[in-house]
Amino acid sequence: MEVLHERCAGLDVHKDIVVACARVRLEATVRHAKAEFATTTRGLLALVDWLEEQHCTHVAMEATGVYWKPVWHVLEGRFELLLVNPAHARNVPGRKSDVSDAHWLADLLAHGLIRPSFVPPEPIQELRDLTRTRKQLVRQVARHTLRIQKTLEDANLKITGVVSDLLGASGRAILRALIAGESDPERLLEHTTGRLRASRERLLDGLQGMVTEHHRFMLRLHLRQIEALEAGIAQLERQIARLLRPFRSRIEQLTTIPGVSDTVAQVLVAEIGMDMTRFPTPGHLVSWAGLCPRMDESAGKPRSTPRPTRCALAQDHAGECRLGRCFLARHLPARPVPAPQDPPWAQEGRGRRRRLDPDRGLLHPARWRPLPRSRSGLLRSSRPQRRRAPAQAPHRVARLSG
Repeated sequence: MEVLHERCAGLDVHKDIVVACARVRLEATVRHAKAEFATTTRGLLALVDWLEEQHCTHVAMEATGVYWKPVWHVLEGRFELLLVNPAHARNVPGRKSDVSDAHWLADLLAHGLIRPSFVPPEPIQELRDLTRTRKQLVRQVARHTLRIQKTLEDANLKITGVVSDLLGASGRAILRALIAGESDPERLLEHTTGRLRASRERLLDGLQGMVTEHHRFMLRLHLRQIEALEAGIAQLERQIARLLRPFRSRIEQLTTIPGVSDTVAQVLVAEIGMDMTRFPTPGHLVSWAGLCPRMDESAGKPRSTPRPTRCALAQDHAGECRLGRCFLARHLPARPVPAPQDPPWAQEGRGRRRRLDPDRGLLHPARWRPLPRSRSGLLRSSRPQRRRAPAQAPHRVARLSG
């Protein structure tokens, strides 16, 4: 097998140690040098010196949680680094150890059998951390909002049925009044903005409940958590805006795409970056984002290939931006869809001139068909049941056998 890299190394990264294996080719022989280092800053600097002594040009490591990041930051700029998905570089079963894993990575790297993962530059990494942290804080706000709704239901306050946004101006005013000790529906209604769509009678019925001190304590606790999270989200928004100043023109261009808001455009830049040369074709970008099924074919037959679920773009902003449809419609070849056909008729055999199964042989799903009117017909199967012979009485069977 052709050797692409004469001097390379593989790293098996853990929380406390890093096992390194340097593969050096000397004329017709290959030498493997192995060493172990700590993951402290002093240990990683010693790893850099050891790799430079071995004259390594390329270094490969597995993406193990967040433990690879400090190693990457120390080695970046001194060697050609490759981050590998552990599922793509599995060793032979039964021969698993830290040393063998580093040895295996070095051999795969030397022969060009490693597919590197996409690692954006440091500014994009910082932006990605901010957008993902914002996503987690927004999810926590939603969780605390659900807990507030649970507390209100326990107090028999049907606020969520008359107020569309519990964290809006009217909703927060009602919550603060409840926490302050107010329980009269008339006075609670006075704290609203007066622009609620529900009628006054329905509002008064929904605001009448049995609120205890325990309910007020829970509402106060969750509302404070929400306000603290919103303050953190506001700080993240300001930091994200500061980092996106050099890319503001690109953000404005992305927002011209139908369905892409400013938030989605920020996530696009944070996840993909601005350097599109990382992806040779648009199809590579679609595959990296997990918006198309993988290729799995054996014996000339394609097998089940569900779409991967690793795409943060398509999952977290599916309701706001249909990236899957946009990318697939824009970059994948369109396939003509034939017109619907009527169910075929049987031409030969005992049941000729009879309509065949309407779900068989059609390119489109079967059309909607109304259910039978009779109740007994609802429980019957669409296929004809084979008629069974009636069971004989037990005394008759005994008489026949005697």
